[in-house]
Amino acid sequence: MAGIYLHIPFCSKACNYCDFHFSTSLRSKPLVLAAMHRELDLRKVYLGQEATVETIYFGGGTPSLLTVPELASLLAAMRSTFVVSSDAEITLEANPDDIDYEHLEAWRKSGVNRLSIGVQSFRDADLKYMNRAHDSAAAERCIRQASDAGFDNITMDLIYGTPGLTDEHWLTNLEKARELGVNHLSCYALTLEKGTPLEHLIRRGKSSPLSEEQSARQFELLMDWAPSAGFEQYEISNFAKPNAYSRHNSNYWKGAKYLGIGPSAHSFDGLSRQWNIANNNRYVQGITEGAVFFEREELTSNQQHDEYLLVSLRTSWGCNLNVVKERFGLAAAARIREEATVFIDAGDANLIADTLVLTRKGKLIADYIASELFV
Repeated sequence: MAGIYLHIPFCSKACNYCDFHFSTSLRSKPLVLAAMHRELDLRKVYLGQEATVETIYFGGGTPSLLTVPELASLLAAMRSTFVVSSDAEITLEANPDDIDYEHLEAWRKSGVNRLSIGVQSFRDADLKYMNRAHDSAAAERCIRQASDAGFDNITMDLIYGTPGLTDEHWLTNLEKARELGVNHLSCYALTLEKGTPLEHLIRRGKSSPLSEEQSARQFELLMDWAPSAGFEQYEISNFAKPNAYSRHNSNYWKGAKYLGIGPSAHSFDGLSRQWNIANNNRYVQGITEGAVFFEREELTSNQQHDEYLLVSLRTSWGCNLNVVKERFGLAAAARIREEATVFIDAGDANLIADTLVLTRKGKLIADYIASELFV
């Protein structure tokens, strides 16, 4: 079981909160895509000779900026290079402004069977604040079009904690998602990333500062709302209808191998991490000239332990102490069991059949709890 992630590093417009690697100039797109094809060939043994690719994820950036032939060509290259399961989950991230019936039909024909739509909000004031390229009407329209075109596996991103987003506005956004019938939601608190336009605006006093109290409150509202709408919180930020979990992201959280293709893309083979240069020109140059285009880190046993702890505690299936015992030894499992007592007593976690699972209260401080249990 393995996955492939392709980073498409282009956007039509820069969102002011985003610190992902992208360019708003498309001039280098042909060269970058050619280099990605070459990288697929160069790394065809990374996942192992016997690995079957169960998931493919086009992320970015804005993958919906790919032309239909460009998308089809990348999919064909993966199918000819790797053993791709006949029922592989193939996800395309798309912005509302790129979605129309013509593209939807072409994407389906190429093999895309899951759409991840970057809605962020159904409120125009929020979209303007975030410098998004679409408006609320386009967000609603594109989801209805995707459903009409036969896509029955649709996830959307929503952001809370935006200045001006009242609790009532946030619940209205969630109800709109319910009304539109999507079966998966990824909901994130707006965060201030260093070097982003939003960080500069807030630092210069041209935008209101973000409120941790607002974000925490709206996260709790989300957790209250989800069960009533039929959504299961299977990861801190991800909510799905039954049988609609993201297979690709779930494999990340379960420690499966994945190959990352493209500038800034990350890969994991179980024992090491690798990440490509976050610069389009240097990535292309490295690929074409046979130079090193990535950095690599071999993970120590302690790093593997801490990563399993961090990621598993974010999920509904939790940190299985039997897995810890098998991978890292009896002493490691015993230590976690002992040190987790303070969080269990505080109501932040439960120990259920040798599995440590965060409570609703604990989910508010998930990363803190994990860090306190690190080796």
